Amino acid sequence: MFKSAITEIFNNVWPLLVIVSVIIISLRVAYIIKYKIKFTFYKEILMFGFIMYVLCLFYVVTFQDVNWSTSNYIPFKEMFRYTIGSRMFFKNVIGNMLMFVPFGFFVAYFLKLNKARYIFLLSALVSVTIETIQKSIGRVFDVDDIILNIIGGIVGFLLFKLIYFLKAKSPEFLKKDIIYNIIIVVIMVLMIAYMFGIIGDFV
Repeated sequence: MFKSAITEIFNNVWPLLVIVSVIIISLRVAYIIKYKIKFTFYKEILMFGFIMYVLCLFYVVTFQDVNWSTSNYIPFKEMFRYTIGSRMFFKNVIGNMLMFVPFGFFVAYFLKLNKARYIFLLSALVSVTIETIQKSIGRVFDVDDIILNIIGGIVGFLLFKLIYFLKAKSPEFLKKDIIYNIIIVVIMVLMIAYMFGIIGDFV
């Protein structure tokens, strides 16, 4: 299910992703060459990944047709409508949490945040903005989406903290940039394999 959702998003936004990618990569390469900045592969990929994530998030929250629903201002009303494990549960509950996991991770990574309250506030600010905009463009406002987005943001923050903790406890040779470069390459290969069906869909 998640692969089909990702494929749908990619099929709709790939022209934008390609154009933005060319612009960003060319400008970044020119900047690195001009100012002789040290190139670190995994850091560049994380920066690029965050931009791609924001573009995909923009599509998800503005262009998908969900006019079959109505606005909800009562906390937990919508999320408890679905049977745990059902397709709608994964789409509307798990999906809304997963959508903000990258946000929490990237924000914590780039801002080097140590307190969950900052992620809570930033996730709430962005999510409330999204829901308000959705209401103004003919979609719906759902307070449960805000709650789930915040939970997802905090999960992303905890993921960052876990990686940071493991890094601190790792031997010195595992802290070298080359190790993180290899990890990023492995993750990218697994993602490509997943999208091309080499690795099966887990949901």
